[in-house]
Amino acid sequence: MATDYGYDSGLGFPGTVRRHRVPAGLRAPFEGRTWREFGYVLLSLPISIVMFTYAVTMISLGAGLLVTFLGIPVFAAGLAGCRGLGALERARARGLLGLEVGDPEPLSRRGSGFMAWMGAVLKSGTSWRTLLYSVIQLPWATFSFVVAVNFWVYGWALLTYPLWFWVFPAYVGQDGLQLYGDQGHHIYLDNPFEIGVTALVGLLFTLATPWIVRALTTVDRVMVHGLLGPTRLSARVVELESDRGVVVDTAAADLRRIERDLHDGAQARLVALAMDLGLAKEKLTEDPAAAARMVDEAHGEVKTALQELRDLARGIHPAVLTDRGLDAALSSVASRCTVPVQVEVDLAERPAPAIEGIAYFTVSELLQNISKHSRATFAAVDVWRVENRLMLQVVDNGVGGADVSSGSGLTGLAERLDAVDGILVVDSPAGGPTRVTAELPWRGDRV
Repeated sequence: MATDYGYDSGLGFPGTVRRHRVPAGLRAPFEGRTWREFGYVLLSLPISIVMFTYAVTMISLGAGLLVTFLGIPVFAAGLAGCRGLGALERARARGLLGLEVGDPEPLSRRGSGFMAWMGAVLKSGTSWRTLLYSVIQLPWATFSFVVAVNFWVYGWALLTYPLWFWVFPAYVGQDGLQLYGDQGHHIYLDNPFEIGVTALVGLLFTLATPWIVRALTTVDRVMVHGLLGPTRLSARVVELESDRGVVVDTAAADLRRIERDLHDGAQARLVALAMDLGLAKEKLTEDPAAAARMVDEAHGEVKTALQELRDLARGIHPAVLTDRGLDAALSSVASRCTVPVQVEVDLAERPAPAIEGIAYFTVSELLQNISKHSRATFAAVDVWRVENRLMLQVVDNGVGGADVSSGSGLTGLAERLDAVDGILVVDSPAGGPTRVTAELPWRGDRV
Protein backbone atom coordinates (compact mmCIF):
# COMPACT_ATOMS: atom_id res chain seq x y z
CA MET A 1 0.00 0.00 0.00
CA ALA A 2 1.03 3.67 -0.53
CA THR A 3 1.18 6.41 2.13
CA ASP A 4 2.05 10.01 1.52
CA TYR A 5 3.56 11.41 4.70
CA GLY A 6 4.03 15.07 5.51
CA TYR A 7 7.32 16.90 5.89
CA ASP A 8 8.32 19.56 8.32
CA SER A 9 8.60 22.83 6.44
CA GLY A 10 12.23 23.49 7.10
CA LEU A 11 13.93 20.33 8.27
CA GLY A 12 12.23 17.73 6.10
CA PHE A 13 11.73 15.05 8.73
CA PRO A 14 8.79 12.81 7.87
CA GLY A 15 5.87 12.64 10.21
CA THR A 16 6.80 15.73 12.23
CA VAL A 17 4.17 18.39 12.82
CA ARG A 18 4.96 21.96 13.78
CA ARG A 19 2.76 24.94 14.42
CA HIS A 20 3.66 28.06 12.46
CA ARG A 21 2.76 31.66 13.03
CA VAL A 22 3.21 32.43 9.33
CA PRO A 23 0.26 31.33 7.14
CA ALA A 24 0.86 28.38 4.84
CA GLY A 25 0.36 30.52 1.72
CA LEU A 26 3.20 32.87 2.67
CA ARG A 27 5.71 30.28 3.81
CA ALA A 28 5.05 27.78 0.97
CA PRO A 29 7.69 29.25 -1.43
CA PHE A 30 10.40 28.67 1.19
CA GLU A 31 9.40 25.23 2.46
CA GLY A 32 11.63 22.27 1.86
CA ARG A 33 8.71 20.28 0.49
CA THR A 34 8.14 22.88 -2.25
CA TRP A 35 11.77 22.77 -3.38
CA ARG A 36 11.79 18.97 -3.36
CA GLU A 37 8.65 18.85 -5.47
CA PHE A 38 10.10 21.42 -7.86
CA GLY A 39 13.28 19.35 -8.10
CA TYR A 40 11.14 16.31 -8.88
CA VAL A 41 9.48 18.18 -11.76
CA LEU A 42 12.84 19.34 -13.12
CA LEU A 43 14.28 15.82 -13.04
CA SER A 44 11.17 14.28 -14.57
CA LEU A 45 11.82 15.70 -18.04
CA PRO A 46 15.30 14.22 -18.69
CA ILE A 47 14.40 10.96 -16.94
CA SER A 48 11.17 10.61 -18.90
CA ILE A 49 13.07 11.20 -22.15
CA VAL A 50 15.40 8.32 -21.27
CA MET A 51 12.52 6.07 -20.27
CA PHE A 52 10.44 6.91 -23.35
CA THR A 53 13.39 6.43 -25.70
CA TYR A 54 14.34 3.12 -24.15
CA ALA A 55 10.79 1.78 -24.05
CA VAL A 56 9.86 2.76 -27.61
CA THR A 57 13.20 1.58 -29.01
CA MET A 58 13.14 -1.82 -27.33
CA ILE A 59 9.46 -2.50 -27.99
CA SER A 60 9.74 -1.37 -31.59
CA LEU A 61 12.86 -3.48 -32.08
CA GLY A 62 11.17 -6.48 -30.50
CA ALA A 63 8.05 -6.02 -32.62
CA GLY A 64 10.18 -5.72 -35.77
CA LEU A 65 12.06 -8.90 -34.91
CA LEU A 66 8.96 -10.96 -34.17
CA VAL A 67 9.32 -12.60 -37.56
CA THR A 68 12.54 -14.13 -36.21
CA PHE A 69 13.28 -16.02 -33.01
CA LEU A 70 14.95 -12.88 -31.57
CA GLY A 71 11.75 -10.84 -31.26
CA ILE A 72 10.36 -12.40 -28.10
CA PRO A 73 13.65 -12.23 -26.12
CA VAL A 74 14.16 -8.59 -27.12
CA PHE A 75 10.58 -7.84 -26.14
CA ALA A 76 11.10 -9.50 -22.75
CA ALA A 77 14.40 -7.67 -22.21
CA GLY A 78 12.67 -4.37 -22.95
CA LEU A 79 9.95 -5.09 -20.41
CA ALA A 80 12.52 -6.17 -17.83
CA GLY A 81 14.41 -2.92 -18.35
CA CYS A 82 11.20 -0.96 -17.87
CA ARG A 83 10.68 -2.77 -14.56
CA GLY A 84 14.15 -1.65 -13.47
CA LEU A 85 13.42 1.94 -14.46
CA GLY A 86 10.16 1.70 -12.53
CA ALA A 87 12.09 0.74 -9.40
CA LEU A 88 14.22 3.87 -9.81
CA GLU A 89 11.08 5.97 -10.22
CA ARG A 90 9.63 4.56 -7.01
CA ALA A 91 12.85 5.45 -5.20
CA ARG A 92 12.79 8.99 -6.66
CA ALA A 93 9.16 9.49 -5.63
CA ARG A 94 10.00 8.18 -2.16
CA GLY A 95 12.91 10.55 -1.75
CA LEU A 96 11.46 13.74 -3.23
CA LEU A 97 7.70 13.39 -2.86
CA GLY A 98 7.60 11.39 0.36
CA LEU A 99 5.43 8.79 -1.40
CA GLU A 100 5.81 5.30 0.04
CA VAL A 101 4.91 2.78 -2.65
CA GLY A 102 5.38 -0.92 -2.03
CA ASP A 103 7.21 -3.07 -4.50
CA PRO A 104 4.93 -4.82 -7.02
CA GLU A 105 4.45 -8.54 -6.97
CA PRO A 106 7.57 -10.48 -8.05
CA LEU A 107 7.74 -12.55 -11.20
CA SER A 108 5.83 -15.79 -10.95
CA ARG A 109 7.93 -18.42 -12.67
CA ARG A 110 6.90 -21.92 -13.53
CA GLY A 111 10.19 -23.68 -13.72
CA SER A 112 13.72 -22.40 -14.06
CA GLY A 113 15.85 -21.18 -16.89
CA PHE A 114 15.70 -18.39 -19.44
CA MET A 115 12.46 -19.51 -21.08
CA ALA A 116 10.63 -19.57 -17.74
CA TRP A 117 11.95 -16.10 -16.90
CA MET A 118 10.96 -14.74 -20.31
CA GLY A 119 7.45 -16.14 -20.00
CA ALA A 120 7.08 -14.68 -16.50
CA VAL A 121 8.15 -11.22 -17.69
CA LEU A 122 5.74 -11.27 -20.64
CA LYS A 123 2.80 -12.46 -18.54
CA SER A 124 3.42 -10.06 -15.64
CA GLY A 125 0.95 -7.18 -15.44
CA THR A 126 3.61 -5.12 -13.67
CA SER A 127 5.81 -5.23 -16.78
CA TRP A 128 3.08 -3.82 -18.99
CA ARG A 129 2.03 -1.18 -16.48
CA THR A 130 5.63 -0.02 -16.23
CA LEU A 131 5.84 0.12 -20.03
CA LEU A 132 2.69 2.26 -20.09
CA TYR A 133 4.19 4.56 -17.45
CA SER A 134 7.38 4.95 -19.51
CA VAL A 135 5.34 6.06 -22.51
CA ILE A 136 2.83 8.45 -20.92
CA GLN A 137 5.31 10.00 -18.50
CA LEU A 138 7.08 11.99 -21.25
CA PRO A 139 4.17 14.21 -22.36
CA TRP A 140 3.11 14.82 -18.78
CA ALA A 141 6.68 15.55 -17.65
CA THR A 142 7.08 18.00 -20.54
CA PHE A 143 3.87 19.81 -19.61
CA SER A 144 4.81 19.88 -15.91
CA PHE A 145 8.32 21.15 -16.67
CA VAL A 146 7.08 23.99 -18.88
CA VAL A 147 4.36 25.11 -16.46
CA ALA A 148 6.49 24.87 -13.30
CA VAL A 149 9.59 26.54 -14.76
CA ASN A 150 7.64 29.39 -16.34
CA PHE A 151 5.68 30.17 -13.22
CA TRP A 152 8.79 29.87 -11.08
CA VAL A 153 11.03 32.02 -13.28
CA TYR A 154 8.47 34.70 -14.09
CA GLY A 155 7.31 34.87 -10.49
CA TRP A 156 10.74 35.46 -8.98
CA ALA A 157 11.85 37.67 -11.89
CA LEU A 158 8.86 40.01 -11.53
CA LEU A 159 9.04 39.97 -7.74
CA THR A 160 12.68 41.09 -7.77
CA TYR A 161 12.20 43.56 -10.65
CA PRO A 162 12.73 46.57 -8.38
CA LEU A 163 16.22 45.24 -7.69
CA TRP A 164 17.38 44.78 -11.28
CA PHE A 165 15.32 47.14 -13.47
CA TRP A 166 18.34 49.51 -13.60
CA VAL A 167 19.99 47.04 -15.95
CA PHE A 168 17.85 48.28 -18.85
CA PRO A 169 18.86 51.96 -18.90
CA ALA A 170 22.43 51.12 -17.96
CA TYR A 171 23.20 48.31 -20.41
CA VAL A 172 20.23 47.74 -22.77
CA GLY A 173 19.52 51.32 -23.73
CA GLN A 174 15.84 51.41 -22.81
CA ASP A 175 13.92 52.83 -19.87
CA GLY A 176 12.82 49.52 -18.40
CA LEU A 177 11.20 46.17 -19.09
CA GLN A 178 9.19 46.50 -22.29
CA LEU A 179 5.55 45.60 -21.76
CA TYR A 180 4.40 46.40 -25.30
CA GLY A 181 6.02 47.71 -28.45
CA ASP A 182 5.44 48.20 -32.17
CA GLN A 183 6.82 50.54 -34.82
CA GLY A 184 5.29 53.63 -33.30
CA HIS A 185 4.56 52.90 -29.64
CA HIS A 186 6.58 51.47 -26.76
CA ILE A 187 5.44 50.87 -23.19
CA TYR A 188 8.09 50.37 -20.55
CA LEU A 189 7.73 49.55 -16.87
CA ASP A 190 9.91 52.40 -15.64
CA ASN A 191 8.10 54.52 -13.05
CA PRO A 192 7.76 53.64 -9.35
CA PHE A 193 4.05 52.77 -9.63
CA GLU A 194 4.59 50.39 -12.54
CA ILE A 195 7.60 48.85 -10.85
CA GLY A 196 5.56 48.29 -7.68
CA VAL A 197 2.65 46.73 -9.61
CA THR A 198 5.12 44.46 -11.42
CA ALA A 199 6.57 43.30 -8.11
CA LEU A 200 3.05 42.72 -6.77
CA VAL A 201 2.17 40.56 -9.80
CA GLY A 202 5.44 38.69 -9.24
CA LEU A 203 4.49 38.14 -5.61
CA LEU A 204 1.17 36.61 -6.66
CA PHE A 205 2.96 34.34 -9.13
CA THR A 206 5.52 33.35 -6.49
CA LEU A 207 2.86 32.52 -3.90
CA ALA A 208 0.80 30.54 -6.41
CA THR A 209 3.71 28.55 -7.87
CA PRO A 210 4.16 26.10 -4.94
CA TRP A 211 0.51 25.11 -5.09
CA ILE A 212 0.64 24.71 -8.86
CA VAL A 213 3.72 22.52 -8.51
CA ARG A 214 1.99 20.55 -5.78
CA ALA A 215 -1.00 19.97 -8.04
CA LEU A 216 1.31 18.79 -10.84
CA THR A 217 3.14 16.37 -8.56
CA THR A 218 -0.20 15.05 -7.30
CA VAL A 219 -0.74 13.64 -10.77
CA ASP A 220 2.74 12.09 -10.58
CA ARG A 221 1.83 10.52 -7.26
CA VAL A 222 -1.28 8.99 -8.80
CA MET A 223 0.67 7.60 -11.77
CA VAL A 224 3.48 6.17 -9.64
CA HIS A 225 1.05 4.61 -7.20
CA GLY A 226 -1.30 3.27 -9.86
CA LEU A 227 1.20 2.02 -12.45
CA LEU A 228 4.41 1.28 -10.53
CA GLY A 229 3.01 0.04 -7.22
CA PRO A 230 1.36 -3.24 -6.30
CA THR A 231 -2.18 -3.89 -7.47
CA ARG A 232 -5.03 -4.12 -4.99
CA LEU A 233 -5.18 -7.86 -5.57
CA SER A 234 -1.52 -8.42 -4.80
CA ALA A 235 -1.71 -6.14 -1.76
CA ARG A 236 -4.71 -8.12 -0.58
CA VAL A 237 -2.80 -11.37 -1.04
CA VAL A 238 0.07 -10.02 1.08
CA GLU A 239 -2.41 -8.89 3.74
CA LEU A 240 -4.10 -12.29 3.79
CA GLU A 241 -0.74 -14.05 4.08
CA SER A 242 0.10 -11.85 7.06
CA ASP A 243 -3.31 -12.52 8.60
CA ARG A 244 -2.84 -16.24 8.09
CA GLY A 245 0.43 -16.04 10.01
CA VAL A 246 -1.32 -14.22 12.86
CA VAL A 247 -4.05 -16.87 12.96
CA VAL A 248 -1.50 -19.69 13.03
CA ASP A 249 0.51 -18.01 15.79
CA THR A 250 -2.64 -17.33 17.81
CA ALA A 251 -3.82 -20.92 17.48
CA ALA A 252 -0.38 -22.21 18.54
CA ALA A 253 -0.36 -19.87 21.54
CA ASP A 254 -3.84 -21.04 22.55
CA LEU A 255 -2.78 -24.67 22.30
CA ARG A 256 0.27 -23.98 24.47
CA ARG A 257 -1.93 -22.18 27.00
CA ILE A 258 -4.40 -25.09 27.16
CA GLU A 259 -1.55 -27.58 27.51
CA ARG A 260 0.04 -25.50 30.29
CA ASP A 261 -3.25 -25.09 32.14
CA LEU A 262 -3.94 -28.82 31.93
CA HIS A 263 -0.43 -29.76 33.01
CA ASP A 264 -0.14 -27.28 35.87
CA GLY A 265 -3.74 -27.41 37.04
CA ALA A 266 -6.17 -30.27 36.55
CA GLN A 267 -3.54 -32.86 35.62
CA ALA A 268 -1.44 -32.14 38.71
CA ARG A 269 -4.52 -32.33 40.93
CA LEU A 270 -5.60 -35.64 39.38
CA VAL A 271 -2.13 -37.12 39.94
CA ALA A 272 -2.20 -36.02 43.59
CA LEU A 273 -5.74 -37.37 43.88
CA ALA A 274 -4.64 -40.79 42.60
CA MET A 275 -1.80 -40.89 45.14
CA ASP A 276 -4.12 -39.87 47.99
CA LEU A 277 -6.66 -42.55 47.06
CA GLY A 278 -3.87 -45.12 46.91
CA LEU A 279 -2.73 -44.19 50.42
CA ALA A 280 -6.34 -44.25 51.66
CA LYS A 281 -6.78 -47.74 50.22
CA GLU A 282 -3.70 -48.96 52.11
CA LYS A 283 -4.93 -47.44 55.42
CA LEU A 284 -8.50 -48.62 54.98
CA THR A 285 -7.99 -51.78 57.10
CA GLU A 286 -5.39 -50.41 59.54
CA ASP A 287 -6.84 -46.94 60.26
CA PRO A 288 -10.36 -46.47 58.84
CA ALA A 289 -10.70 -42.96 60.36
CA ALA A 290 -7.52 -41.72 58.67
CA ALA A 291 -8.62 -43.37 55.41
CA ALA A 292 -12.00 -41.59 55.66
CA ARG A 293 -10.26 -38.22 56.15
CA MET A 294 -8.06 -38.87 53.10
CA VAL A 295 -11.08 -39.85 51.01
CA ASP A 296 -12.84 -36.66 52.14
CA GLU A 297 -9.80 -34.57 51.11
CA ALA A 298 -9.69 -36.43 47.79
CA HIS A 299 -13.36 -35.58 47.29
CA GLY A 300 -12.49 -31.87 47.71
CA GLU A 301 -9.65 -32.21 45.22
CA VAL A 302 -12.04 -33.78 42.72
CA LYS A 303 -14.38 -30.79 43.04
CA THR A 304 -11.50 -28.38 42.56
CA ALA A 305 -10.22 -30.29 39.51
CA LEU A 306 -13.70 -30.32 38.00
CA GLN A 307 -14.02 -26.58 38.51
CA GLU A 308 -10.66 -26.01 36.81
CA LEU A 309 -11.74 -28.19 33.90
CA ARG A 310 -14.99 -26.21 33.62
CA ASP A 311 -13.05 -22.94 33.61
CA LEU A 312 -10.71 -24.30 30.97
CA ALA A 313 -13.62 -25.50 28.83
CA ARG A 314 -15.26 -22.11 29.22
CA GLY A 315 -12.06 -20.49 28.02
CA ILE A 316 -12.02 -22.70 24.93
CA HIS A 317 -15.66 -22.27 24.01
CA PRO A 318 -18.36 -21.82 26.64
CA ALA A 319 -21.39 -24.06 26.40
CA VAL A 320 -23.74 -21.15 27.07
CA LEU A 321 -22.48 -19.43 23.93
CA THR A 322 -23.27 -22.46 21.80
CA ASP A 323 -26.64 -23.08 23.41
CA ARG A 324 -28.04 -19.58 23.98
CA GLY A 325 -25.96 -17.12 21.97
CA LEU A 326 -24.10 -13.90 22.63
CA ASP A 327 -26.67 -12.26 24.88
CA ALA A 328 -26.60 -14.98 27.54
CA ALA A 329 -22.86 -15.62 27.16
CA LEU A 330 -21.91 -11.96 27.56
CA SER A 331 -24.27 -11.60 30.50
CA SER A 332 -22.47 -14.52 32.12
CA VAL A 333 -19.10 -12.86 31.53
CA ALA A 334 -20.41 -9.54 32.85
CA SER A 335 -21.60 -11.19 36.06
CA ARG A 336 -18.01 -12.22 36.83
CA CYS A 337 -16.62 -8.70 36.28
CA THR A 338 -15.58 -6.76 39.38
CA VAL A 339 -17.67 -3.72 38.37
CA PRO A 340 -21.37 -3.52 37.43
CA VAL A 341 -21.78 -4.10 33.69
CA GLN A 342 -24.82 -3.28 31.60
CA VAL A 343 -25.14 -5.61 28.59
CA GLU A 344 -27.32 -4.84 25.58
CA VAL A 345 -27.33 -7.17 22.56
CA ASP A 346 -29.51 -6.11 19.62
CA LEU A 347 -29.24 -8.90 17.06
CA ALA A 348 -32.15 -10.29 15.06
CA GLU A 349 -30.17 -13.43 14.23
CA ARG A 350 -26.99 -15.11 15.34
CA PRO A 351 -23.74 -14.72 13.40
CA ALA A 352 -21.56 -17.61 12.30
CA PRO A 353 -19.99 -19.59 15.18
CA ALA A 354 -16.47 -18.38 14.38
CA ILE A 355 -17.50 -14.70 14.43
CA GLU A 356 -19.66 -15.26 17.50
CA GLY A 357 -16.71 -16.84 19.31
CA ILE A 358 -14.37 -13.99 18.41
CA ALA A 359 -16.94 -11.44 19.58
CA TYR A 360 -17.35 -13.32 22.88
CA PHE A 361 -13.64 -13.52 23.61
CA THR A 362 -13.12 -9.89 22.56
CA VAL A 363 -15.68 -8.64 25.08
CA SER A 364 -14.42 -11.11 27.69
CA GLU A 365 -10.84 -9.81 27.42
CA LEU A 366 -11.97 -6.19 27.48
CA LEU A 367 -13.97 -6.81 30.64
CA GLN A 368 -10.96 -8.51 32.21
CA ASN A 369 -8.91 -5.41 31.44
CA ILE A 370 -11.58 -3.29 33.11
CA SER A 371 -11.45 -5.49 36.20
CA LYS A 372 -7.66 -5.39 36.42
CA HIS A 373 -6.62 -1.93 35.29
CA SER A 374 -9.43 0.59 34.85
CA ARG A 375 -10.47 1.37 38.47
CA ALA A 376 -13.93 1.93 37.00
CA THR A 377 -17.24 1.89 38.86
CA PHE A 378 -19.44 1.17 35.86
CA ALA A 379 -19.14 -0.45 32.42
CA ALA A 380 -21.46 -1.09 29.49
CA VAL A 381 -21.38 -3.56 26.61
CA ASP A 382 -23.36 -2.93 23.42
CA VAL A 383 -23.60 -5.35 20.48
CA TRP A 384 -25.47 -4.57 17.29
CA ARG A 385 -25.36 -5.11 13.54
CA VAL A 386 -24.81 -2.49 10.84
CA GLU A 387 -25.36 -3.93 7.35
CA ASN A 388 -22.62 -6.54 6.94
CA ARG A 389 -20.66 -5.65 10.10
CA LEU A 390 -21.03 -6.86 13.67
CA MET A 391 -20.35 -3.97 16.03
CA LEU A 392 -19.10 -4.29 19.62
CA GLN A 393 -18.59 -1.44 22.04
CA VAL A 394 -17.29 -1.62 25.61
CA VAL A 395 -17.34 1.58 27.68
CA ASP A 396 -16.13 2.22 31.24
CA ASN A 397 -15.72 5.29 33.43
CA GLY A 398 -12.24 4.38 34.61
CA VAL A 399 -8.95 6.26 34.58
CA GLY A 400 -8.33 5.82 30.84
CA GLY A 401 -4.90 5.75 29.24
CA ALA A 402 -5.38 2.50 27.30
CA ASP A 403 -3.25 2.36 24.16
CA VAL A 404 -3.45 -0.28 21.46
CA SER A 405 0.10 0.53 20.29
CA SER A 406 1.80 0.00 23.66
CA GLY A 407 2.29 -3.74 23.19
CA SER A 408 -0.37 -4.65 25.77
CA GLY A 409 -3.14 -7.19 25.46
CA LEU A 410 -5.02 -4.74 23.26
CA THR A 411 -2.32 -5.15 20.63
CA GLY A 412 -2.84 -8.90 20.44
CA LEU A 413 -6.60 -8.37 20.41
CA ALA A 414 -6.29 -5.95 17.49
CA GLU A 415 -4.15 -8.48 15.60
CA ARG A 416 -6.75 -11.21 16.14
CA LEU A 417 -9.50 -8.98 14.82
CA ASP A 418 -7.38 -7.91 11.86
CA ALA A 419 -6.87 -11.56 10.94
CA VAL A 420 -10.59 -11.84 10.15
CA ASP A 421 -10.90 -8.37 8.53
CA GLY A 422 -11.95 -6.82 11.82
CA ILE A 423 -11.06 -3.43 13.29
CA LEU A 424 -10.34 -2.34 16.86
CA VAL A 425 -10.57 1.37 17.76
CA VAL A 426 -9.59 2.57 21.24
CA ASP A 427 -10.58 6.00 22.54
CA SER A 428 -9.11 6.31 26.02
CA PRO A 429 -7.89 9.78 27.02
CA ALA A 430 -6.07 10.19 30.30
CA GLY A 431 -8.65 10.49 33.05
CA GLY A 432 -11.22 8.49 31.09
CA PRO A 433 -13.67 7.44 30.01
CA THR A 434 -12.51 4.56 27.81
CA ARG A 435 -14.47 3.54 24.74
CA VAL A 436 -13.34 0.47 22.78
CA THR A 437 -15.16 -0.23 19.52
CA ALA A 438 -14.66 -3.40 17.51
CA GLU A 439 -15.97 -4.27 14.06
CA LEU A 440 -16.24 -7.80 12.72
CA PRO A 441 -17.51 -9.04 9.37
CA TRP A 442 -21.03 -10.41 9.59
CA ARG A 443 -21.32 -13.99 8.49
CA GLY A 444 -24.74 -15.37 9.22
CA ASP A 445 -24.48 -18.93 7.88
CA ARG A 446 -24.42 -21.16 10.94
CA VAL A 447 -23.42 -24.79 10.72
